Amino acid sequence: MLLKTSLRSFLAHKGRMVLSLIAVVLSVAFVSGTLVFSNTATSTFDKLFASTASDLSVGTAKDDLAPGEMDGGKPRTVPVDTVQKIAALPGVKTALGQVFVESATLVDPATNKAIGPTSGAPTLTGNWVDTPRNSVDITSGGAPQGSGQIMLDADTAKKAGLKLGSPLRVITLGGSYDFTLSGIVTFRTTNPGAALAFLDTPTAQKDLLGSAAFTTVEVFGDGSRTDDQLKQQALAALGTGFEAKTAAEQKAENAQDVGSFLNFMKYAMLGFAGISLLVGGFLIINTFSMLVAQRTREIGLLRALGGSRKQVNRSVLVEALILGVLGSTIGLGAGLGLAMLLIQLMKAVGMNLDASSLDVTWTVPAASYAVGILITVLAAWIPARRAGRISPMAALRDHGTPAEASANRIRVVVGLAVTGLGTAGLVLAAAADKAADGGLWLGLGVLLTLVGFVIVGPLLATVVIRVLGAVLPAVFGPAGTLAQRNAMRNPRRTGATAAALMIGLALVTGASVVTSSMVSSVNGQIDKSVGVDFILTSQGNGIGPAVVDAARSTPGLAHVTEQKSLPAVLTTPDGATTKTDLVAASPTFAVDFHMPVASGSAEAAFTGGMSVDQKFATEHGLKVGDQVKVDYGRGRTQSLPLGVITSTGNQMFDGTFFTGIDTVAAAVQAADLPADVAVFAEAAPGADPARTLTALQKAVEAYPQVSVRDQAGYKDLVQTQVNQLLYMVYGLLGLAITVAVLGVVNTLALSVVERTREIGLLRAIGLSRRQLRRMVRLESVVIAVFGALLGTGLGLAWGVTSRDVLIDQGLDTLTIPTGTIAAILVASAVVGLLAALLPAFRAARMNILAAIATD
Repeated sequence: MLLKTSLRSFLAHKGRMVLSLIAVVLSVAFVSGTLVFSNTATSTFDKLFASTASDLSVGTAKDDLAPGEMDGGKPRTVPVDTVQKIAALPGVKTALGQVFVESATLVDPATNKAIGPTSGAPTLTGNWVDTPRNSVDITSGGAPQGSGQIMLDADTAKKAGLKLGSPLRVITLGGSYDFTLSGIVTFRTTNPGAALAFLDTPTAQKDLLGSAAFTTVEVFGDGSRTDDQLKQQALAALGTGFEAKTAAEQKAENAQDVGSFLNFMKYAMLGFAGISLLVGGFLIINTFSMLVAQRTREIGLLRALGGSRKQVNRSVLVEALILGVLGSTIGLGAGLGLAMLLIQLMKAVGMNLDASSLDVTWTVPAASYAVGILITVLAAWIPARRAGRISPMAALRDHGTPAEASANRIRVVVGLAVTGLGTAGLVLAAAADKAADGGLWLGLGVLLTLVGFVIVGPLLATVVIRVLGAVLPAVFGPAGTLAQRNAMRNPRRTGATAAALMIGLALVTGASVVTSSMVSSVNGQIDKSVGVDFILTSQGNGIGPAVVDAARSTPGLAHVTEQKSLPAVLTTPDGATTKTDLVAASPTFAVDFHMPVASGSAEAAFTGGMSVDQKFATEHGLKVGDQVKVDYGRGRTQSLPLGVITSTGNQMFDGTFFTGIDTVAAAVQAADLPADVAVFAEAAPGADPARTLTALQKAVEAYPQVSVRDQAGYKDLVQTQVNQLLYMVYGLLGLAITVAVLGVVNTLALSVVERTREIGLLRAIGLSRRQLRRMVRLESVVIAVFGALLGTGLGLAWGVTSRDVLIDQGLDTLTIPTGTIAAILVASAVVGLLAALLPAFRAARMNILAAIATD
């Protein structure tokens, strides 16, 4: 009986359920689509690694303090005779020397542009060697032979428009080399987005390594030994200084590298799902609240016929369960489509996942149904509980739910208390001495203020909409008066509808404050600290000597400053050790940058001494002249006097230790010094900055991986990087607004149905269709602007507090993006207007007599 009643009720109101259904579908689609995409990508890469990994890969043991390829230094290598030593071991079928580096840049000479991935995947250049488990096959042309030939992967060749016989340049830290494309290779399974280029072995050793050596030795067993046994044998035979990884260890390491990128996408997409779930919850609460209100008399009849509170409560929850199951089922299917879309997007950036074999494990439908059903039933529980409390006689008289005034008083007390606690959390976050402590208080404050605003939303709706709508009667006459009163008629409904918009707008406003403050702070620090005219940076793994020489030869420059970074361990006189990256620069660094000196001389740091910041000096009781031991690894140490102590408060120098390149060169051989991480150039007195910049760009144009910017261009680069974070937040906002618009449409549509008789009476006493449409539109705009104001206020509080928490991390300038905030408020009004179009159209088309006769 209960199920039959619930089904009839659900089918009777199916039109009203559609928009709530869409919210559930969106939420579940993001969850299921993300999981399917993640599972598919992970399984595809697992297959790739499993099918291509050697049984054992042998290389030089990593020394945390030894500069490696990723630090801009020379690649780690193993001697050539390592191959023969391993090949002679029992159980080894094949041992092959391999060369692979990531520091080379591939350039199309015809356009002088770097080719390769732009998604963050590496460009790998090495020797072509036919292994038992090749990851690629030669599908066009042939393997490289001699010093003038190179092979390229098909995806990179297609993207760059290269074919057999095309010229291709390889730029390394050691020089620039020209080749002709002899062959094209195609991945057997999946191209993880990387660019692959192959030379013959002697050429790869000479051009990429500068010596006859290999980066690794790949070992394939004959089946008589396990991989672990091969590993033990190899390490025992080679002695110290080597490391070996089994196939399983290689797979785990590769999966971890890929996993870091995939996890970022996974958590970002789940963030979208979370926002959709949260906003959709308000939509569902609103829908069921209004359905319960409209069915008050029907519920009273059920109670009068003997239905208990539990049965009425259960009937509403069964409807929610039906909605959840249906929404989850459709959402699961939509999620598969979303996963296909994500795979196509990955193809656009060069990661060719196999869309024909989606990996749908049992966790996908389990998570989808759990999320969809749980959020729907929980959202409907409050209206269901309210329905069960309606007494039969009150319901039959259509007097609505009982104890409304008492419930409102409790809501106000609880809401104000939660908001007060959240505000206290934000205050404590702003006052915290450490960013970690401030972050914890900030998280608590954000959560509590959000919950508090949701609870007190109805109270605020009455006050704020009275003020917001005050102008409507004067401007729009009777339609404006009715719109204002309709928005205030049910504050709980208005508050819940506005909350959906509030959440999205609070997020984007808070993020806008943080990112704007970040850009302003960095720009301020650049203006205050950077005195040099031009900055050279590289998209690769450092700037080689050839680029530095080209810059030095540019006319119109006073000097060129190099900057390197070396891992080191500092030992202070108190016996404490600190592992850090030591910045080594030319003496002219003290001229190019205005170091905030607390004591000592900036020049002394680059001429035989070093620098520490004030905080470090205080912690270890250091003063200018004290000796600090510096260990560069492999037994290379030196003791340096403290030349300068920098004052804290500038992110460019806080926590950074400086010394001179010549100082480091006394302990580390020139061949082991890493490449420059940045190069700075100063225009000569009287030189035209614009012409000098053009000349410098011309001088290094043969190295397209190197960018030359003046200070304004460097600021633009910083802003571009910060904006990437903001665009993610805008994506969340777009999703939240999409669901919130559905909520406004749903609320207005149900409100129009609820007020059918009232609308008929208004039309009967002279309200025109145009005025009626205007009334509904204005009501929607007022609700949307109300939500936008709450979201903006909340977002400003979050953003300002976040900036205070991060002030020690370099966010020393607070910037409020007034233009963005104004645009948000205007956009909210437009959103409200668009959301009201369909409900207003339906209201205006009602038959007057039929509307009046509605029961």
